[in-house]
Amino acid sequence: MSADHLISVTKLNKHYNGGAIKALNGVSLDIDKGEVVVIIGPSGSGKSTLLRSLNLLEIPTSGTIMFEGTDITSKGNDINKFRQKMGMVFQHFNLFPHLSIIDNMTLAPRKLLGMSREDTEKEALELLDKVALMDRAHAYPSQLSGGQKQRIAIVRALAMKPDVLLFDEPTSALDPEMVGEVLDVMKDLAKEGMTMVVVTHEMGFAREVGDRIIFMDEGRIIVQGTPDEIFNQTGNDRLKSFLAKVL
Repeated sequence: MSADHLISVTKLNKHYNGGAIKALNGVSLDIDKGEVVVIIGPSGSGKSTLLRSLNLLEIPTSGTIMFEGTDITSKGNDINKFRQKMGMVFQHFNLFPHLSIIDNMTLAPRKLLGMSREDTEKEALELLDKVALMDRAHAYPSQLSGGQKQRIAIVRALAMKPDVLLFDEPTSALDPEMVGEVLDVMKDLAKEGMTMVVVTHEMGFAREVGDRIIFMDEGRIIVQGTPDEIFNQTGNDRLKSFLAKVL
């Protein structure tokens, strides 16, 4: 196993009901620094389970996950230390409703990284400016649209200076007209070299931004390749059937 990979997943299994349900079934995958990996597939194919396993929000039944050269699945590791380097953006924003936007963004860097309020607020404002929401710094989540909340969720994750960002269907809870503004932020991050693993149904985003696309079904990786290989030269019947329904 090469230490050059940011993340290496080997023979990962996640079983429920004593093995009757195989949410992940022998998944192996390498992710390199600066790579944008997009995971697609039908509902129930194991996409989100795989993504959530990368930072052990789902505890695998067996298999290993190497992150920056350390097996984070081995007992005795402080998983919270590794999670600080893995930003997670969920389908439903998960902002603290009683805190202002700037307080949502500065809480974790202050508590977990030991940064001063002055430094965290300065960086938070720079990040908000990056997503054109600096004027909302002192607003509360209830005063924002869904698209604005998701952009805040992304820059809140960035405030922890992660080495990789994990996105679990970040646009699926949004009204269609708000999807573009969130995808634009993600495209900008890709251009800046941020390592990203994205579970999404947005095939246009996958085609435009993904360095590599992984197609999953029934807990397995069925096929993976470049956007061109996945969308234009599909030799796999299961993939062709899936794409015929979503394109």
